[in-house]
Amino acid sequence: QVQLVESGGGLVQAGGSLRLSCAASGRTFSSYAMGWFRQAPGKEREFVAHISWSGGITYYADSVRGRFTISRDNAKSTVYLQMNSLKPEDTAVYYCAARPAGTPGWGRSSNYGYWGQGTQVTVSS
Repeated sequence: QVQLVESGGGLVQAGGSLRLSCAASGRTFSSYAMGWFRQAPGKEREFVAHISWSGGITYYADSVRGRFTISRDNAKSTVYLQMNSLKPEDTAVYYCAARPAGTPGWGRSSNYGYWGQGTQVTVSS
C-alpha cells in the first residue's frame, strides 16, 4: 500500500506560479513511477505529467509542456509539480498517483493503483 497526500494548491492569477507536492508513505517510494492528473468540473480526469522511478524519464501533456515541470526526491518520498505561466484553463483538482515501476501505460489513469485526495488549483483571469 502507498498513501499519497497532495498539498500546495490555491488561488493564483493568470501568469502566476504554484508548486504542488505529493508526499508518499508506505512501501518504498522509489519502486513507483508517479503521475499527476487533473480534473476540471464537468470534465474527465486527464493526464498532466509522469516521472519514472529514478526521475530520469518524464512525459507531459501537450497542454502543459514547457510550463509545468515534474520532479521527485526519493530521499523525501515526494513528487513535485512546478506550474508556471498558469492559465485559467489549468483550473482543476490536481491528483498525484503511483504505479509500480516498469509497468506500461504512463498516460492512462486506469494504470495507476494509488491516488491522493487531490488539491484544488484555481487560476483567475
